Parts: sequence; structure tokens; C-alpha cells
Amino acid sequence: MTLAADTREAVRRHPFLYDALRAGVVNYTAAARFLDVEGETDAVVAALRRFADDLPDYGRPGDAPPVSMESGLGEGDPADAVLAVGDLALVPDEGPLTAITAGGAADAEALRQVLGRLATAGVAVEAAAVGGGSLVVVVGRRDGADAVRAVEDALAA
Repeated sequence: MTLAADTREAVRRHPFLYDALRAGVVNYTAAARFLDVEGETDAVVAALRRFADDLPDYGRPGDAPPVSMESGLGEGDPADAVLAVGDLALVPDEGPLTAITAGGAADAEALRQVLGRLATAGVAVEAAAVGGGSLVVVVGRRDGADAVRAVEDALAA
């Protein structure tokens, strides 16, 4: 592989750096030192700059969808589930969890933004899914209000 190819592959292993390159907010020298790429730092910096020029502009998800919160989720019948993954079905009025739901045109990119924002807010996510234009994240009951604010912030245009 060439140095440029190695650099691009290294960036793809770190989505935060990929996003930062797209947003134009990278200290290229620091990024070159961070990446595990064999070569002179200046050459890696040049490869990063060329890669950044080829990337699409960074954009947040579109219009903010409506966000709602439902507390009291726990395991139950999949037919009543707010979220079901494998053998886990989370239903209302059965436990200590809270579901934050965003409708509209939520997609995988929106879920990625939401999960990143929840992580930076220190909110642990118990489960998450996206499909049919909606997304759901499940958090502990005490984290519900913080999670709503984080989800709204992540999805704001």
C-alpha cells in the first residue's frame, strides 16, 4: 500500500477523525502523530490534507424530528415492544428503563450522531435502533431528561 492509502485506511478506523476532517477542524500534525502510519509526519500530513479535500462536506442530520420520552420500560412480550432486538423485547410498564424516540426521517447517520452525543453527555445507552424513519435509544430512568436534551441537540439542524 502507498502512504496515502495507509493514511486513508487509518483514518477510517477512527470515525471521529474522519468526521473532523470532513468538518475542517483538524490539526493535521496532531492527527498525523495520532495515526499509526509508517512514514514521515510531514508526508502523513500531506496525505491527510489530500484526503480531506476529497471528502464530502460534513453535515448534521436534516430537520430535527419530534422527540418523545416513555419511562417504565422492561422486558416483556415482543408484540408490545417499543424496541425488540434478538430475544430482548422492551415494553412499557415493565421496568426501570426509559425510551427516547425520535420520529421524522431519522436514519443510521442520525443514530450515530445521537449515540455520540449521549456518550459525550455521559449517558449510558442500554439499547438503540433505527428503522422506518424513527430511532429509539433506551437509557436508565434517571438519565431520561438528560437523554432527551442530548437527542434533541444531536438532531438539531
